[in-house]
Amino acid sequence: MGGTDVTDGWDWRRGGETPAPARPPGAGAPPVGPPTMPGADHPSLASPGGGPAPSWPASPSGPASPVGPAPSWPTPAAGGPTSADASPWWSDALADPWRDPAAPTAVVVPGVVAPGTEPEPVTDPDAPGRPTLRHLLLIPVITALLAGTLGGALGYAFAVRGGAGAAVLGAPPAEVPALAQRKPESLAGVAERVLPSVVTVRVSSLGGTSEGSGFIATADGHVITNDHVVAGGTGKASVVFNDGSSAPATIVGQDAESDIAVIKVSRPGLRPVEFGDSDALAVGDPVLAMGSPLSLANTVTAGIVSALDRTMQAGEPGGPVRYYAAIQTDAAVNHGNSGGPLVDGAGRVVGVNSTIKSLVAEGQEAGNIGLAFAIPINQAKRVTQDIIGTGKARRTVIGARVDGPTGVAGGGLRLAAVEPAGPADGAGLKVGDVILKINGRPMTEPTDLTALVRKYAPGSVVTVEYRRGSARQNASVTLAADAK
Repeated sequence: MGGTDVTDGWDWRRGGETPAPARPPGAGAPPVGPPTMPGADHPSLASPGGGPAPSWPASPSGPASPVGPAPSWPTPAAGGPTSADASPWWSDALADPWRDPAAPTAVVVPGVVAPGTEPEPVTDPDAPGRPTLRHLLLIPVITALLAGTLGGALGYAFAVRGGAGAAVLGAPPAEVPALAQRKPESLAGVAERVLPSVVTVRVSSLGGTSEGSGFIATADGHVITNDHVVAGGTGKASVVFNDGSSAPATIVGQDAESDIAVIKVSRPGLRPVEFGDSDALAVGDPVLAMGSPLSLANTVTAGIVSALDRTMQAGEPGGPVRYYAAIQTDAAVNHGNSGGPLVDGAGRVVGVNSTIKSLVAEGQEAGNIGLAFAIPINQAKRVTQDIIGTGKARRTVIGARVDGPTGVAGGGLRLAAVEPAGPADGAGLKVGDVILKINGRPMTEPTDLTALVRKYAPGSVVTVEYRRGSARQNASVTLAADAK
């Protein structure tokens, strides 16, 4: 350390060397070690004996002087503590170069705080405090977010493990278009409303089982179907409903020439169809055909009215000949649709599906080519009421018979016979008159007269336009029922 003299400049407080204060020439060496009396070697404190204080330079770095002015030291303030009450160490004892650093005496230097300059109180941020409303609200929100995140993660994990997360199929859901909303007046709404009233009819016969369609006409179980569906049956029939259940049925009556039959089923809670007006139809009106084509129950096909008053003469060889002025439609109709309803856009039955036209050869299975025909419901209702009331149907007649086409310009049908006192005779028609139109409908084939007349109920008045010689005339004919 450069020597054993404590005056060699070693500062025991800082662990390094500092310049020692200069001593005046001729001055003796200061004593080694701490003073024996507190304050005895300090120039500003008098000894207990009141002896003179030694003189030392003003500062260690000041110029050397044998005798210098005594350093000025703070004195106690008035009213403050006296020298007897003060600390045994002077106030700048920490800067005393001669103090023994090993002395056990504590150095207490109280701080002096000027009035009005006290520091502002500082709150410990780590100190626990009372929770605020914001904290109380954040706790459930954070809990819910954590729970939702955990649930989503678990759901995604399960979906991926189940194979559902491999790809997202389709576009995001869009607003349902108006045509797909299935309103009651839509085709889907009509089908939903009418199908519970449509049935499958099965009739046992010697050759097996005949199957067709039908629809509930009354709440007590009367069902309308085609005559050719039940023809040749043994009297045992069954009805299969829209829900797949079935019930036995009995044949009430049938009319071969109009191709209408009525059967009866006993079952509570039946809902009959709503009937429309076939005379109010127009070409182009939308229609639905319902039934069980080829044993496919609850089938619905759509189309339009293709033509009206399409006169039909149908029947199997050796069987009865059927006449009716049919509703032609392009709705798909196949074997098994027979007897099912043709429904208008309001869900009302306007016809009974009966027959189709096909291009197949004799003996081959016919299929739909867009030419289907239905019996007008006004005619079917009248025949049904006759069958329910009397067991048989009345036929409407004009009381005249026609030959084939005249082959002359303007067309028409020549009367070959007129029954005495019949409807035609009562209107003044004679043999040889050429029937041109009935209610504006042109007559071109012998079938036309019979089929169109049977469209109307007995007692109906029709206008007949005819030609006698070169003159055209009109006659009002009141149709009648035949004598059967």
